[in-house]
Formats: sequence, C-alpha cells, structure tokens
Amino acid sequence: MATAAALPAVPVGKIKSIGPIGPKYEVGPLLRPLVGGDWMVEISLIESGEKTEYRLSSVLDDPEGV
Repeated sequence: MATAAALPAVPVGKIKSIGPIGPKYEVGPLLRPLVGGDWMVEISLIESGEKTEYRLSSVLDDPEGV
C-alpha cells in the first residue's frame, strides 16, 4: 500500500530577502510540487505588495530579511 509523502516544512510568515541585497518578501503557502522534488510557494513582495511564485529551495537558501 502506497503512503502519501509528507509536505515539506515552509517558513510561512517569515520575512526574507532575495539574495543578500535583493528585495524583501514574506513567505506564503505551498502552491504545487515541481518535477525533481522542489515546490513552488507564494511570496508577497514587501515594498509593492505583489504576490508571485518562488521555488522553495530558493526560499530556504535566502537570508532572513529582518
């Protein structure tokens, strides 16, 4: 019998920045899995309020944007 894989942990609500000097964003929920094991998450850019999609692997690599 197959079991469902656990969803990855996502730091929802954390403020991060895209790279060391990029714009700040707030992490949102998981959206969908990608081929190769990564996931897309929703992020909200702090300055503009724009919502967009971003890879979970990138979110996890980005520094906190306090």
